Amino acid sequence: MSSGKQRERQMLESIYSMIALVFILVTCIELCDAATVVDVYRLIQYDISGAPLGSRFATLNHHAGSLHLPPGVDLSRTVVIIPVHELNITLVKEFIAQRKPLGGLLFLLPQMLNFENRDPTSESKYQIHEKKLIKNVLVELERLLIYANIPYPVYFAFEDDDIDAVLADVKRNDASGQPATATTGSYKLVVSGPEPKRIASPTITNIQGWLPGLKADGDLNQLPTIAVVASYDTFGTAPALSVGSDSNGSGIVALLEIARLFSLLYSNPKTRGRYNLLFGLTSGGPYNYNGTHKWLRSFDQRLRESIDYAICLNSIGSWDNKLWIHVSKPPENAFIKQIFEGFSTVAEELGIEVGLKHKKINISNPRVAWEHEQFSRLRVTAATLTELSAPPELLESTGGLSDSRHFVNEDAIVRSIKLVAESIARHVYGYQGKNIQIFADDTSLAVNAPYIRSWLDILSQTPRVAPFLSKNDPFVMALKKELQAHTHEVNVQHEVLDEMFTIYDLTKAKLNIYQVASVTFDLLLLLVLGSYLITLFTFLVITTRGLDDLISLFRRPPSRKVKAV
Repeated sequence: MSSGKQRERQMLESIYSMIALVFILVTCIELCDAATVVDVYRLIQYDISGAPLGSRFATLNHHAGSLHLPPGVDLSRTVVIIPVHELNITLVKEFIAQRKPLGGLLFLLPQMLNFENRDPTSESKYQIHEKKLIKNVLVELERLLIYANIPYPVYFAFEDDDIDAVLADVKRNDASGQPATATTGSYKLVVSGPEPKRIASPTITNIQGWLPGLKADGDLNQLPTIAVVASYDTFGTAPALSVGSDSNGSGIVALLEIARLFSLLYSNPKTRGRYNLLFGLTSGGPYNYNGTHKWLRSFDQRLRESIDYAICLNSIGSWDNKLWIHVSKPPENAFIKQIFEGFSTVAEELGIEVGLKHKKINISNPRVAWEHEQFSRLRVTAATLTELSAPPELLESTGGLSDSRHFVNEDAIVRSIKLVAESIARHVYGYQGKNIQIFADDTSLAVNAPYIRSWLDILSQTPRVAPFLSKNDPFVMALKKELQAHTHEVNVQHEVLDEMFTIYDLTKAKLNIYQVASVTFDLLLLLVLGSYLITLFTFLVITTRGLDDLISLFRRPPSRKVKAV
């Protein structure tokens, strides 16, 4: 091959390389200007009896929009960013109820709800009425999202300076009446990764501990038992944020402190009561108290029959002056009457009002509203102590976004513990109707407020949605260790969650926010780069090889004729 043709070939290869470089540069334009990366928390995806609920997708790759867009705009490729303090719940209801096509939803939560945020100023800037307003909005939003089948990704994130700046730019662009598209340019929100998968055979774990009572010499009968029970797991719209400070963090804290108080009494034979005390931390509470059901089924008949009564603690950290005792047996029942009178007497001394609510259980309906109903189904006398006056719906009031540390009153938990501990102690020691304070303040048996605060802090930073807690999860092991410090014969029971509930993974992700240029800009840049490269190439050829060689590159080569034989 002649040297001229070799140079011509090299020149053509250079042209192709430069053109390929141009296209690579243009293709990468959208991905070269990342505005910020944000932690986002996905709306839960689950099935109940095969019915799909929650957000059914996880990946995102759409332009950002706001509530400032004009009506009638196509949002099928837009992720609408909605700060909770600007939430128009009616609009969100329309999106979901009418199944309007959306690229996705991103709700921005105030920083005070971020349990990883240690900045005290994030809470101080909100007035009391503003906190209540935020809580009410979140309750309504969760109730809307948790029972909907949403065919696009829904995420939550916390407000910060970076995402606030992005939203401000998006609002300015939307205010012009022109939604963000490939031709206009704006911000693009991208969450990449695999699609969610169902969690196979999710485990629930129950933990129990005993404080054995003192038997009289020669007494062969089994001692009666009083059970104190609290469900420890949560459920909410965003599993990675469902810490449940009140529901049921307050109940867990109360159970641990009551176990600690009675361990002091039972450690001395002179003050050990003639009742066994059983402490149960149960899982699967949001799922029809599935863990409690399986825990009770593991008891033998003799143990179940020995239970004098069980008191279940549920949401006792956000009340002002009144608590409720919910029962399944009629108030006229002798056992219920005795329990209520005992609690009422102590409550009056503590300045607490206690009300009684009776709800008959339907044996043919597996749905239970309260944990004590699982005991009642087995004919065991039980009650639930709670601040809630009415039974919640399935999967409601189970530790969602609105249930954070900021909405819990430590003093309410302390008073609840005093009420339960004193009532049980007077029952155990036969002091009913007597004004005797066993757990009096400023004594060695006083309720330990710092202990309560430390455990409440831990619980308020620990999401506890059951299917995401493994058998050896550090939190589960911490509960077991703490119960072992105060009780004996601590036992852990692992069960599989009822097949009625199917939970999917992928609860947390990274959201990449890119500032993208419009297609018009891309084309203009391509034109400029192409013109520059062509001009540069032409100049180099003319100066090195002459104009004739440049012309010959684009001249059609003469055809070759094959001579016939």
